[in-house]
Amino acid sequence: MRSWDPRIEEMPVAELKKMQYRLLKTLVYRLYSFSPFYHDRMKAHKVHPDDIKELSDVKKLPFMFKKDLRDNYPDKFFTASREELVRYHVSSGTTGKPTVVGYTENDIALWTNSLARALTSAGLGRGDTIQVSYGYGLFTGGLGLHYGAERIGATVLPTSVGNTERQIELMQDLGSTAIACTPSYLLHMGEVAEKMGVSIAKDTKMRTAILGAEPWTEKMRERMESWLGIKAYDIYGTSELSGPMFTECTEQKGFHIWSDIALTEVIDPKSGEPVAPGEHGELTVTILQKEAMPMIRYRIGDITSMDEEPCPCGRTHPRVHRIEGRVDDMLIIRGINVFPSQVEHALMGVPEVGQHFQIVVDRKGALDDMMVRVELAPASFSDKITDIMQIRNKVEHRLMNYLNVKANVELVEPGSLPRFEGKSKKVVDRRSL
Repeated sequence: MRSWDPRIEEMPVAELKKMQYRLLKTLVYRLYSFSPFYHDRMKAHKVHPDDIKELSDVKKLPFMFKKDLRDNYPDKFFTASREELVRYHVSSGTTGKPTVVGYTENDIALWTNSLARALTSAGLGRGDTIQVSYGYGLFTGGLGLHYGAERIGATVLPTSVGNTERQIELMQDLGSTAIACTPSYLLHMGEVAEKMGVSIAKDTKMRTAILGAEPWTEKMRERMESWLGIKAYDIYGTSELSGPMFTECTEQKGFHIWSDIALTEVIDPKSGEPVAPGEHGELTVTILQKEAMPMIRYRIGDITSMDEEPCPCGRTHPRVHRIEGRVDDMLIIRGINVFPSQVEHALMGVPEVGQHFQIVVDRKGALDDMMVRVELAPASFSDKITDIMQIRNKVEHRLMNYLNVKANVELVEPGSLPRFEGKSKKVVDRRSL
C-alpha cells in the first residue's frame, strides 16, 4: 500500500475521532462568533457552542440546505473577506441562480491535499501522465484534478473537454497513463478511438481512469475495464464542499472520506435522524477546516451508505459507498447538474410556449442526450414552419444559457402532453447504464 500522508491516513480510529472533535469544536465557536448566518441559525435552534461536548453532539447542530446558498447569493455566506479570497468557482443553481464558492489560499491547499491523498490511494504518483478531460473554468473538476495531480508529482495533460480525436492522438503521443473525466466521455472517447483505428487497451499506455461528475454503475465499470484495459475509480465531491475531493482506493470499495477534512453522517431523509452503519440514507457533510465558505451538516441530497470499518488497504478513514440516487429530482447531464425547476424557469420566460413540458433523457452512443418537449401557447400555434423554427431556436438558446448544456427542443400542440392528478411526472429518464 502507498499512502500520501501515512501519519494521517493510517491514524488509529480513536485518535481520528479526537481530532475531528477538536476541529468541530473550533469550527462551531468560530462560526457562532463571526458568521451572522450561523449565529442566527444556532440561536434559532437553541444550541450554543458549549453544548458540543463530544463528537456525537454534531446532531444538535442545525442542517444546512441548498436553499441557504441561494438565499445568500452571491457571497453573503462567506466568512472570509474579499481580500482573503484567491479564487471563485461557480456551479449551476436550481432557479437560474448559480452557487458561488469562494476559496482562500488555505482552502485551495486543503482541497489539493485531499486530492493528493485520493489520487495516491488509486495508485497514481510520480511517473504518471494524467490527462485531465474535465472542463476547466467555473466548473471545479478540471482545476481540482489538475492541482491534485501536480501535487503528487505526476505530469498533467490539461486537455479539458472536447476535440476528442486530438485528445486520443495526444494520449498516444505523450503516453498518458491515466485520465480524469466523466464516465460517459470516456465511453465516447473509446468509440471515437475505434473509428480512428486505435485501441485504448492495446495502443496506449492508459491504465487508470478517475471518473465522476455523473452517476455510473458497477456494470459500467466492468464494461469499461474489460473494453479499455483500465482500472476505473469513482471520484466524489460537490462544488459546495470545494469540488471533487474523495476517490476509491485500489480496493474499489467506496470513497475514503478524510476524517480530518470532513465529518460525514448518513441520515434518514425524512426524520433527519442518523441511520445505522451500512443502511442507506442521505449523505450529510461538515467540512471541518474550510475558511471562506464553511459548511456544517450540509444535506447534499445523495443517497448512500457508510462503512466505518478499516479498509483492507490499511487506511482507517470511513468509506462512503457508491451513490445510489438522490432525494430530489436533479438530473446529471454530461457532468452538469440540471433541475426541472431550472428548465421551467427558462421556459416561463418565453411567451410563445405554454406551461406544460416534459424532459426526456436518453443515451445516444456513450453520451447523454436531453430533449425538452414543450407545448406551444395557443396564440403561437401555427402551421408555418419558419415560425415554429424561430420559436424552437429561441427556446434552445434560452435553455443553453440557463443550463450550460445543450437541450434539443420539440414543440408540440397545446394540450398534447400528459396531465396528471397530483404530482406531475416532468422527467422521463431512458438511460440504462
